[in-house]
Amino acid sequence: MKIAVFTGAGISRESGIATFRNSSGLWANYRIEDVCTPEALVRNREGVIDFYNMRRREVLSKEPNAAHRALVELERHFEVEVITQNIDDLHERAGSTRVTHLHGEIRKLRSSLSELATVPIEGWEQKYDTRHPDGSLLRPFVVFFGESVPMLERAIEVTRTADLMIVVGTSLQVYPAASLVYYLRPGTPVYLIDPHAPALSLDNLQIIREPASTGVPKVVDELIDKYQL
Repeated sequence: MKIAVFTGAGISRESGIATFRNSSGLWANYRIEDVCTPEALVRNREGVIDFYNMRRREVLSKEPNAAHRALVELERHFEVEVITQNIDDLHERAGSTRVTHLHGEIRKLRSSLSELATVPIEGWEQKYDTRHPDGSLLRPFVVFFGESVPMLERAIEVTRTADLMIVVGTSLQVYPAASLVYYLRPGTPVYLIDPHAPALSLDNLQIIREPASTGVPKVVDELIDKYQL
């Protein structure tokens, strides 16, 4: 069985990572327009890099939670592909081996010329003047507002071929990522785990109104009991 898992900010929030939809935490004193657009990078490169250095430092200080670990257990029993809107590496640090990041990865930098020409970054600090081997200035590997989502086609293909989908901790309000569930084959079972889960017009939908750290382990146990031979 092939299971697609689509995760959003809610799963990372339970590890203590701030989200921009929350009025407190790291994002509280910043406007999206000032730190998360291509124009902001041109206008205030040092300020944007400083902001993502802070975010990277925050991510490095956090650990995967019970939801991340449960998805690793799921992968021991089924073919599991994680698609995430999150730029942290908590899925990978927990042990998930197939993760598609729709909005970039905070632990990488990218060329200013090519959206997928990336290099890893050690530690949390990017220097302002570091360059990619292609000669261009490096920037955070983050899909800014107004930019294309380079891994979207890969995510759509994973979704189209899934036998079941688990959606965790996302408002399903950020497009185009939120449209993924509508690429599922008709009748594909969907488990939606979120305390504030939105209504979806899907035939075979089960909503679990719980935080990720309790809801995901329950669903994983249920699926292993139900489908594992």
